[in-house]
Amino acid sequence: MSRYSHSPLSFTGLKTVSLRDRSGKVKIEHFATPPPAAPGLLDSLPKVLAADSLRAVVAALTAAREKKRAIIWGMGGHVIKCGLAPILTHLMDRGYATAFCTNGSTTIHDFEIAIAGATSEDVESVLPDGRFGSAAETGQQMNLAIRAGVDDGLGMGESLGRHLHRIAPENLREHSLQWQAYQRNVPFTVHVAVGTDTPHTFPEASGAAIGEGTLRDFRLLCSLVRDLHQGGVYLNLGSAVILPEVFLKAVSVVRNLGFPLREFTTVNFDFLQHYRPNANVVHRPHANAGGKGYALTGHHEIMIPLLAALLPA
Repeated sequence: MSRYSHSPLSFTGLKTVSLRDRSGKVKIEHFATPPPAAPGLLDSLPKVLAADSLRAVVAALTAAREKKRAIIWGMGGHVIKCGLAPILTHLMDRGYATAFCTNGSTTIHDFEIAIAGATSEDVESVLPDGRFGSAAETGQQMNLAIRAGVDDGLGMGESLGRHLHRIAPENLREHSLQWQAYQRNVPFTVHVAVGTDTPHTFPEASGAAIGEGTLRDFRLLCSLVRDLHQGGVYLNLGSAVILPEVFLKAVSVVRNLGFPLREFTTVNFDFLQHYRPNANVVHRPHANAGGKGYALTGHHEIMIPLLAALLPA
C-alpha cells in the first residue's frame, strides 16, 4: 500500500468532445504537394556557411540512397502540422526515407488527419475548461490500436498504422504518413514519455501497452540505427528533447552490443537550434567515429520542400 496521502486521479469521468465538431486549425487542403526538381538551384547558392552545409546534406542523402544505407527521419509533431506528410511520402517513394522515428505528438496529428482531415486544436480557447486533448475519436481509437497491436506482438507505430488501415476513410488516409509507411512496410517507430500526449488522459489508456509498444519500437530503432554504419543519414526535425535522447541511447546500445557504427551523417533541422539536438544528434555520435553532423536553421514548411527539390530524382 502506498504511503502517500494522495491517490492517483481516476480518469473514468473524463468528458469528451467529437473530433469532427472540434475540427482543427490545419486541414488537408493546407498540405504541401511534392515540389518540382530544382537541379540548378544548389549550384547557384553561395559557397559558404549554411549553403555549403545544405550541399553536404544533399550529397550525403544522395550517397546513402546509392549505397542502400539507412536514411532515418526523426520528427516532432510540428512537421505534420506544417502539412509535410505528402513530401515525406514522396521522399519515401524516391528512396530517400527508409524509416521514420517519431514522438507521440507526431502520431496524434497524423492520426487525426487520417480519420477527420483536420488537426491542431486552438489550445488557448479550450484549456480553461479542460477540453484540450479530449477528442473522443483520437484518444479512444489510438489507445484501442495500441492495446490490440501490442497483444499481437507489434510495436506502437505499426499498431497505429494497421488500425488506420482498418478505420480511416480512403479519401483521408492517403494524407497520413503513418498509413503510407504501413502500406510500404517502411518502419515507423514511436517514442513516448507517459503523460506527454493527450491519449494518456483517457481511461482506455493502458500503461502496460503504451510502455511495451514504445519499448518494442525503441528496440526496432536500435536495429535501424545499426544500418547507418558507413554512409547512412539520420535527420532530426523539430524534436528538441525526446528524439535526440532516444537517438543517442540507440547509438550507444548498437555500439555496446558490438556492432560497428561509424562514418554516417546526422542533421538537425529546426527553426531554433537547441542544446540537446546539437549535442546528441549533431556532435556526440561522431566522437572518434568519423562522419559529420550539420545544423540547418529554418521553418520546416520551407526547408523540407526545398531539400526535396534539391535531391536528384
